[in-house]
Amino acid sequence: MNTAVLDTAVLRTEIRLFRREPGGIFWIMIFPTLLLVILGSIPSFRDADPDLGGLRPVDTYVPVAVLLGLIVGGLQAMPAILTGYRETGILRRMSTTPVRPSALLTAQMLVFGGASLLSALVALVVGRLAFDVPLPEQPFGYLLALLLALLGSLALGAVLSALSRTTKIATAVGSTALFPAMFCAGVWLPVGAMPEVLADIVGWTPFGAAAQALDEAAAGGWPGGVHLAVLAGWTVLLTAAATRWFRWE
Repeated sequence: MNTAVLDTAVLRTEIRLFRREPGGIFWIMIFPTLLLVILGSIPSFRDADPDLGGLRPVDTYVPVAVLLGLIVGGLQAMPAILTGYRETGILRRMSTTPVRPSALLTAQMLVFGGASLLSALVALVVGRLAFDVPLPEQPFGYLLALLLALLGSLALGAVLSALSRTTKIATAVGSTALFPAMFCAGVWLPVGAMPEVLADIVGWTPFGAAAQALDEAAAGGWPGGVHLAVLAGWTVLLTAAATRWFRWE
């Protein structure tokens, strides 16, 4: 059978499996926007804040909601599934069939990447319709930063899967990495509201750099070269690490 046909069949199967997992759908595609709605419903979050350059807190939380779906999908959901496939011998058995194990990895990245991007779109639309948050004034720069952040998140998820021998370990490691990533993305305190020194430190992390790049594009400027370089550098580094350490068995 044609390799492309087999790869497409694997992708369709993974999409069906994802649709049967309400937990994954909720945390990746619903929870980020739900958090935005909850915070945006607080009256003080809809008032301009001088410490945020005149922006409202709800304005700064839209990029946070955009990144949150990427973080959950890459760090929490994908590593557990890939590790489970390896732990139960699915990847080993696939190696004896015409289906390439790499097709499964690609399908996983497409499924969780697509879900994360859809989550980001929903957050942008809800922010605009419910709280009058302007859409990004530099859409191409915003999309570039978003795609780099997505690739970095998926690459980090692949690294976590490579380093985890069991599903329980993958879940624990993913949860451990999840909270620092959420902090760097600004879930508890938007990066724009952080002290300058802390913001500079966070800016060297993939999600901190992504948050600052998205803020810059939302305001109409092209994302800073340093932030894009940090995102690209982390993506290359994590992809190389995942390629080096990932095992099919």
